[in-house]
Amino acid sequence: MSFLKKENRTFRIDSNFFIKKSLSVDNKIKSMNHFYISEENIVSGPFGSSLKSDAYLNAGVPFIRIENIKNGFSISTDNLIYISEFDNSRLKSSQLFEDDLILSKVGNTIGYYARVDSNIKNCNISENNIGIKLNSYNRDVKHYIMTFLNSKYGNILTLRRISGNAQPKLNVFDISEIPIPQFNEEFYKKISDKIIKADEQKQHSKSLYSQAEELLLGKLGLKDWRPKNTFHTTKKFSDFAQSGRLDAEYYQPKYDDLFERLQKVDCKTIKEIQIINYRGFQPEYVENGKIDVINSKHILEDGLDYENFEKTDEVSFNNAVRAQVKYGDILTYTTGANIGRTQVYLSEKKAMASNHVNMLRVKDVNPIYLALVLNSKIGRMQTEKSSTGSAQVELYPDDLASFIIPILPEAIQTKIASLIQQSFECKAQSKQLLEDAKRMVESEIEKN
Repeated sequence: MSFLKKENRTFRIDSNFFIKKSLSVDNKIKSMNHFYISEENIVSGPFGSSLKSDAYLNAGVPFIRIENIKNGFSISTDNLIYISEFDNSRLKSSQLFEDDLILSKVGNTIGYYARVDSNIKNCNISENNIGIKLNSYNRDVKHYIMTFLNSKYGNILTLRRISGNAQPKLNVFDISEIPIPQFNEEFYKKISDKIIKADEQKQHSKSLYSQAEELLLGKLGLKDWRPKNTFHTTKKFSDFAQSGRLDAEYYQPKYDDLFERLQKVDCKTIKEIQIINYRGFQPEYVENGKIDVINSKHILEDGLDYENFEKTDEVSFNNAVRAQVKYGDILTYTTGANIGRTQVYLSEKKAMASNHVNMLRVKDVNPIYLALVLNSKIGRMQTEKSSTGSAQVELYPDDLASFIIPILPEAIQTKIASLIQQSFECKAQSKQLLEDAKRMVESEIEKN
């Protein structure tokens, strides 16, 4: 297999480009056999004028923005938006496919390379992203290139090429100047095997979570249920007096339909099972603090983003006893687009919740089971019902306290919680395999 080699054409005189550590890494890689990705295979997303925000859809071709590039390797599907097949074909130059790479060219996520994996398969990218097309390489080399670029050496070489002070950025040309160390096919395959196993663990994680959700909805007779979608309903004046709500959306028949079905099983309100139910506290952030702070942005679809918690110090932590999070506490996103999204804190580390995160501690119910209920259509519909009719979408502790929760037998709750925990373990194993691949690449560079 032939690899592109070329002379460095970068002309820079700024001090950042000549920092001793990054210059040393650059020279080290260039002293080895190395190659470059052709500039022809590196593309920038279309200008904003080419695709207005009103073209965004809820389904179609995934459209990757900088908020979907977080920790390297994987594209985050949190807040993922889509565009039409027509717009995708119109923006053909920035189309990407499985095993192609995406990185942010602006913002605080510069330096992370995410891979278009088998879940995404094909996508397009925003104007703030750069796409790297790797169709000219075989799969093993593609996986190796991605792993190198996400390694500490790839990160140093990428950050070295950032230009601009007021608004740091990367250009297409900058990526084509990053030297990539060249090894043998056997080594590339070892790296690729790790990536493939990581993918398998990720898929298994999703499968286990789906099994848990299907078990929950199956036991409740809600697996194939679709709520009634009628345009009118009749309510008594006492209903308005009791709820204090006058907006028509609050009284949609679909909510009554859900509650009628839940009456077939034992149910309790959250108020009946809660030990604590209130929001956290906004702390003073400390850059090198030792205490984790959980914000709403850390409550993801597939767990808590433990690796990117904010930090504070012991003083702030001790001054906010009510906001201190314990193992098994249920944390809910209370303001904004992902309102109602819920995850359980499964760590013994000291942490506190910020003021836009609701803390729920319960008795007599498995918290992991309860979190799944809140994330299912049962919880999402009740969140929707509580938050409609407001300019600023909010979910308050009193709203959450009124939620009706089906209480399945303890054995079923335990089985559901076990599936969720296995799902989290597979996800952790997937991340570890990716980290192992990075360490292998770094070690091979250092041996040379």
